[in-house]
Amino acid sequence: MRGLSGRADLVAVPAHVAVAVAVRRLHPDAVLPRYSTEGDAGADLTSVAEVTLRPGRRALVPTGLALSLPPGTVGLVHPRSGLAARHGVTVVNAPGTVDSGYRGEVLVNLVNLDPSDEFTVHVGDRIAQLVVQEYLHADFAETDSLPGSARGETGHGSTGGFGAAGLP
Repeated sequence: MRGLSGRADLVAVPAHVAVAVAVRRLHPDAVLPRYSTEGDAGADLTSVAEVTLRPGRRALVPTGLALSLPPGTVGLVHPRSGLAARHGVTVVNAPGTVDSGYRGEVLVNLVNLDPSDEFTVHVGDRIAQLVVQEYLHADFAETDSLPGSARGETGHGSTGGFGAAGLP
């Protein structure tokens, strides 16, 4: 089958598949997640609190929202590229994981990596993006050996590009 590029190995897929997600507003200033533009993978999450992050410090920033994600899906909390590029503010555990069975408030674990400037998050600021996606559930089985592969046991920069060649 030929895809959009004319290559036989690429196939056209739908732009997106909508999935219903129930959202409970826990705070009057909470804003439901929303996509800024058509085709965005991440829906914006906003803050319901004013939080000042000193350089090198982190805080759990509340969104005022609780979600009910469908079974077989996960919410991944990603940093906003503009916050990272302009202010050095990112998500500590990127991506943060919101499991489908979790019903508590979605908190965003922000950190200020700027070496000298503090950063204040204001109520209503877009602080992260939520990507909802399907996942596979693994059936882990212990074994004494693994099948071979072209890559083998190499990792941690072994394909090059960052640093001196031949590092262990």
